Amino acid sequence: MKLIHFLPALALLIGCQSEIDNKTAAEVAPVEAPTAKPAPEAPAAASAAAMPGGALKLLPSSTIEFVGAKVTTDHTGGFKTLSGHATIADNTVKEAMVEIDVGSVYSDHPKLTQHLMSDDFFDVSKFTTATFQITEVAAGEGELSTVTGTLDLHGVQKQITFPATVQTTENSASISAEFTLMRMDFGVSYPGKPDNLIRDEVLVKGTLSFGS
Repeated sequence: MKLIHFLPALALLIGCQSEIDNKTAAEVAPVEAPTAKPAPEAPAAASAAAMPGGALKLLPSSTIEFVGAKVTTDHTGGFKTLSGHATIADNTVKEAMVEIDVGSVYSDHPKLTQHLMSDDFFDVSKFTTATFQITEVAAGEGELSTVTGTLDLHGVQKQITFPATVQTTENSASISAEFTLMRMDFGVSYPGKPDNLIRDEVLVKGTLSFGS
């Protein structure tokens, strides 16, 4: 009898193996306030809908997926509707903007998808979109580059930095990455059930493809 009561507690402590395990964590920092400039020189607000001249459009093949984990199992998901653009110069991504329709979230179970839309998680009735504005792509270690940008998710803005595989030509670019974020950094704090707690780390992975 004692063993029967002990086993759930042991499972809670040990947990199961997860795809999230041993993945690189993104660096997360507060967003730096921009330096004040005279009004005529102030940059226009970035928007995925309003592309700068000469920018490349985010292609439909682009993906943003995620993996969340409870004590007992992983759950996979992502977002179906993305839009955005990137500006390329000298074979380098100078800036990019991706807008995510948070209401297009999907997962590996219909009930979970509905729960993700609720105020326990993404709260899509209040936060309809999320944006990621890439501000710098720099050479990193080996074949990887380092991508830095501002993620606006669930009403919280944070600067994130992560390694990525970046490929560019004169008229195309792709950014592929896999990294973890702490969901509580963005105010997503639902803990899960007491006997099956949800991990704070979420694995984010996908490829952003840009072209004309």
